[in-house]
Amino acid sequence: MQKLVVLFTVLSSIINISKAQNAFDEHAKLLNVGIGVNSYEAGGIPIGASFEVGVAKNISLGGGLDYLNHSFYNTSYRYSIFYLGGRLSYHLNRLFDLSTNKADFYGGTALGYRSITLSNTYTGQTISNEYTSRFILGLYIGGKYYFYKKTSIFLELGTGGVTNARIGLGFKL
Repeated sequence: MQKLVVLFTVLSSIINISKAQNAFDEHAKLLNVGIGVNSYEAGGIPIGASFEVGVAKNISLGGGLDYLNHSFYNTSYRYSIFYLGGRLSYHLNRLFDLSTNKADFYGGTALGYRSITLSNTYTGQTISNEYTSRFILGLYIGGKYYFYKKTSIFLELGTGGVTNARIGLGFKL
């Protein structure tokens, strides 16, 4: 009987400790590397990365960059899009009382500059479009699933950058 009580106490402690842990903590350093599943501009596959540092219990602050280089179909025109910006994320697990170290749900805002350049590979002419190159404000939501302690897959949806949907790998550094 005494062994059963000790076993129950140990198992309860392990379960409570693991439930109290969250995938995000205020000292986290997070790196995301991914691809866009679409772009705002007629095609191509954008690539991007973001880095964030935990600054408070549920808040991380960082930056991101995206790049896309794509040619219009059957023409000599090619466009390049580059985005560089800052981001502020609020991690939602504690808000919704989701005590898990496997998942991290978050939302946030981004402010950055998106530069669009159109070039003609036949004539060598380059046109920078001042109407579409501009500062942009974006909102996003996302989620990560940690399949290893420091490695996850992620999905983000929202505006800003070069794509409105991104998938990839996330890393805790």
